[in-house]
Amino acid sequence: MPHLTSATAGSTGTGVRTALGIPGYAHPLVAPAQWAELARPGTPLDWVVLDVAAGPGSRPDPHCLEAAGRLRAAGVRVLGHLDLTYGARAFGELLSDAHHHLDWCRVDGFLLDRCPTERTALPEVRRAVTTLRAISDTTHIVLGHGRHPHPGYAEDADQLVTFAGSWSDYRWSQVAEWTADYPPDRFCHFVHSVPRGHLDEALRIARWQGAATVYFTDRTDRGGRVDPWEAMPGYWDDIVSLVGTGVSE
Repeated sequence: MPHLTSATAGSTGTGVRTALGIPGYAHPLVAPAQWAELARPGTPLDWVVLDVAAGPGSRPDPHCLEAAGRLRAAGVRVLGHLDLTYGARAFGELLSDAHHHLDWCRVDGFLLDRCPTERTALPEVRRAVTTLRAISDTTHIVLGHGRHPHPGYAEDADQLVTFAGSWSDYRWSQVAEWTADYPPDRFCHFVHSVPRGHLDEALRIARWQGAATVYFTDRTDRGGRVDPWEAMPGYWDDIVSLVGTGVSE
């Protein structure tokens, strides 16, 4: 199959313990039931991204603070959303948003969304990651590339999102060979438009490609017009049951 590019990559698929990474649902005031569901004991979550308003918002939000607090009480890591706009974001703005996330919602780390992938952008991203670790020494950093970046990025982040896109692209995707040098818990895959009948196949691809943090949804982006991640999948219970089974065979 196309996603099995080498014996090395395939070998990482055995014994992989998988968990869910939530890219960020709608505001807790708009989707209270979904946020409450995330805090349910036993849900196999790695982390949940809190995106108040394309970032931390302009002021403290008690609804977001409460939702984040419930998740932390359940032992779930909460990440603040930071938009790098592919390297165009001013460093001062990024740092200000990070401080607001920490002060207002007490996040445990950050998803640096729309992260560049090129080697030339690596020094600036490294500067941002180093600064974020300095202001919160326990912070968890996820770089949201959405595709395989230059391998140098793996040296700076806790995790990389190396796929974010549709099922039609994912089922024929290929893993970069350099990822075999790292354990599966370093990589995340976000896949939308996954039919219920293909959940097993999607999970097998993730495990064979060595990605231990995943998110699958039947929501679509409607040709790029809507955010497919902002609502819980219609088959949420199926995903929880499937991922919660532990390791691959």
